[in-house]
Amino acid sequence: MTLAASTFTPPQEDPRIRVVGSFEELVMTPLRDGINALCWQRTLLGDFGEIVEKLEVGKGITSIDEERLLALELSGAGQVAREVLLQDLALLRASDLLPSLDCIHGYVNEIESELLRTDVQSWHVDSATVEADTYLCTYFGAASEGLRNEEAMRRVDVPAVRAELLQLYGGEDGEGFRDYLNENYLDLHYKPLPAARPFSFGLGHLWRIATEYPESPVPPCIHRAPATLPGQLPRLLLIS
Repeated sequence: MTLAASTFTPPQEDPRIRVVGSFEELVMTPLRDGINALCWQRTLLGDFGEIVEKLEVGKGITSIDEERLLALELSGAGQVAREVLLQDLALLRASDLLPSLDCIHGYVNEIESELLRTDVQSWHVDSATVEADTYLCTYFGAASEGLRNEEAMRRVDVPAVRAELLQLYGGEDGEGFRDYLNENYLDLHYKPLPAARPFSFGLGHLWRIATEYPESPVPPCIHRAPATLPGQLPRLLLIS
């Protein structure tokens, strides 16, 4: 089943998403009362496509540092976009975060079968051993996508999938099997329900989404990288 994600628009009374008006509000607003995604909605100026073109990256994921950004010969619009990128990196670092600016020209997915998928293009949640959130922004190319928790179920909880995994595991459905799922990240991946309505994170918006960690007050935000399509342009993504 292929689900088309809609472009993100400010929710009216969305139980999971809250729109904020500044970086300070994005960082300081607690994730609680069921809200597990905050969006600092922005309309960014500048030509981010020029930056992607001038980077001339190959296939796969290329991390871009400030030195490489500053070395690019850019038009006025490209310089405006570069300044946005540098400012966003500085904002996140000033908040004790470790952002990475990546130019993504396709993913190398080592997938043996749909049963064992744990790649970023599969619906999933991020996890941590301590309190932590994920920040991300797509500046160019296909945007990340989200899925509300009520519209999905863990893939390992689908009876047919669980039965196949149990057969592969070769044991009983107990603590050992749960450890096996956890150690292989299989319990972090999800399957949309038939009436699911995925949404696009959009371009230029900076998001903060909840991860799965002990005693988290909200469920983790389900999301994925967009599917790679033939002829698709590279993505420019900030993630922390």
